[in-house]
Amino acid sequence: MIGGGLAGVEAAWQAASAGVRVRLFEMRPVQQTPAHRTDKLAEIVCSNSLKSDEVGTAPYLLKEELRRAGSLVLEAAAATRVPAGAALAVDRSKFAEYVTDRIAEHSLIELVREEVTTIPPDRITIIATGPLSSDALTAEIMKLTGSDQLYFYDAIAPIVAADSVDTTIAFRAARYGKGGDDYLNCPFDQEQYQRFYEGLIAANSVPLQRFEETRWFESCSPIEELARRGIDTLRFGPMKPVGLPEPRTGREPYAAVQLRQENLMADAYSLVGFQNHLRYGEQARVLRLIPGLENAEFLQYGQIHRNTYICSPRVLGATMQMRESPTVFFAGQITGVEGYVESVAMGWLAGVNAARLLTGQCLVEAPAASAIGALAHYVSRAEVKNFQPVNITFALLRPLEEQQKRRVKRKRDRRHLQVELALKEWDKWLQEIQFQTAALPASAL
Repeated sequence: MIGGGLAGVEAAWQAASAGVRVRLFEMRPVQQTPAHRTDKLAEIVCSNSLKSDEVGTAPYLLKEELRRAGSLVLEAAAATRVPAGAALAVDRSKFAEYVTDRIAEHSLIELVREEVTTIPPDRITIIATGPLSSDALTAEIMKLTGSDQLYFYDAIAPIVAADSVDTTIAFRAARYGKGGDDYLNCPFDQEQYQRFYEGLIAANSVPLQRFEETRWFESCSPIEELARRGIDTLRFGPMKPVGLPEPRTGREPYAAVQLRQENLMADAYSLVGFQNHLRYGEQARVLRLIPGLENAEFLQYGQIHRNTYICSPRVLGATMQMRESPTVFFAGQITGVEGYVESVAMGWLAGVNAARLLTGQCLVEAPAASAIGALAHYVSRAEVKNFQPVNITFALLRPLEEQQKRRVKRKRDRRHLQVELALKEWDKWLQEIQFQTAALPASAL
C-alpha cells in the first residue's frame, strides 16, 4: 500500500479488515511534499470541509454509502466534526491523529516510513499517492501506465485567528439558516467590494513553474483567476451574498466572504472558497480589505501546488485494478476523482478488491446506481481525450426512469428518490458480496 493519505488509509483499513496483512508505506517525514506540514496519516491540506451532508444530495449519498460500508475515514470525521452548517467539516489535527492512532492499533497493518521509488512486480500493490506523488514514483507510474503525466494546479485557502476577526462587523449565520450560526460572514457594500476587487486584480502572484500549461481545476480556481473573468464573477461565486441577510439591516449585503470554523477549539477560521496563489505580503494586504478582517492574523496563507492524475480510462477497470498489470490497483485522487470523500471511495473499492484478489475471490464492481459505482464507472470508462477530474454529482448518477419522473414532479423530491433507491441497491449489494461492515478490533486479530 503506497501512500498514507485519505485513500491510502481507507484502502489499507478495508484490506486489513478482510483479514489480509498490509504494509502501508508513507514517505513523510523522511520525504516531505510541498503541501503537507506534519507526519500524520490522512493529513488534510486544503479545506477542512468534506462538503454537504444534507440528506438528498449527491455528496450525502457518497458519505452514507461509505458509512454503511465501515469506512475508517467517515468514522474519524464523525469523531472530530466541527460546526459547519449542512456541511461535514472536521478538526484537521484531531482527524489526522484519530486516523493515525487507528491504523497503528491494527495488528494486520505495518506502517513503514520510507519513500517507495519502484513498484514491485510480484506483490499486490495499491498506489494511492494522491496528487503529490514524489518525482521518482511519478516517473515509475508514467512508465507503468504508458502515458504522459497529466496535471492541474490546485490551491489552498488562507486561515485566520478567530480573535483577530472584528465581530462588530462580521456576523454569525449559515446560508439560508441551515446550521444556525456556524459561519462568520464578512459583508461588503458596493464601494467596499470595488476597492477589494481592484486590490485583488493588481496584486502580484507567485509565478508558476516554467514550461507548463496552466490547467486550473474549476472548483478550486484561485480567486484572482476568477476575478479576471469579470468584476461580478466573485459575487456570483465564493462571495455570493444570497441567503445571508445582515442582522443589522435585514437585507443581503452586496457581497460576502464566509469564514468556516477550522477546529474544535474554534480559534481558527478558513476563508471559504478563497484559495489563491498571491505572494504572502500581497495576501495580507488584499485580504485585510475584507470588512471585519482589517486586523486579521494569518495562521496560514493561501498556497499553490501541482496535482497529478493518470488517464484512468486507458488503464483501469471499474474495480480499480490495472487491465494490463492485474496485481496493481490505483486509488484516490490520482485516479481522476476530485474531493476528499471521492478519493476515500476509490480507496475503499481498491482495498476491498485487493483483498479479494489475494484471497482468491472474484473482484467486484460497485452497483451502477450507487455514488461509488458512478465514480468508478467514470474513471474507467470516460472519454479519454477530454478526461478531467470530477466530484460526485447527480449528473454522474443513473437517472430515474420515465415513470418515476412522472410520479415525482419536484426536482428536490426526485433527488431524494434517487438517493433512496441508490442506498437500497447499495445495501443489497453489500449483502450479496457478504461484506462485513464491522471490522474486528485489533486485539482480536
